[in-house]
Amino acid sequence: MQPERTRLAWRRTTLAGTVVAVLAGKAGLMGGASAGMPAAGVVCCAGWAGVLLVAHRRIRGLTAGGEPERLAPRYAAGVVVCVLVTAGGGVGVVLG
Repeated sequence: MQPERTRLAWRRTTLAGTVVAVLAGKAGLMGGASAGMPAAGVVCCAGWAGVLLVAHRRIRGLTAGGEPERLAPRYAAGVVVCVLVTAGGGVGVVLG
């Protein structure tokens, strides 16, 4: 049961990142475009892509069957950085 719950948690994480990226894009298109807004949008999308890559790798590992491998600390740190970059880019788009 635990691998299935972990896989679903990764899917929820990617969904939340997608929502942040879409809402940041919408806010960027609705408001007046300042000089920093495109850069903040690129940062937001880059962070989102990083989360997707790590999550996809992890989900693939969990569906392989058997005992899943532990998440390597470098991937865990990478996801934390990507989530923070995504959120920071989203905030930059909204405030920019």
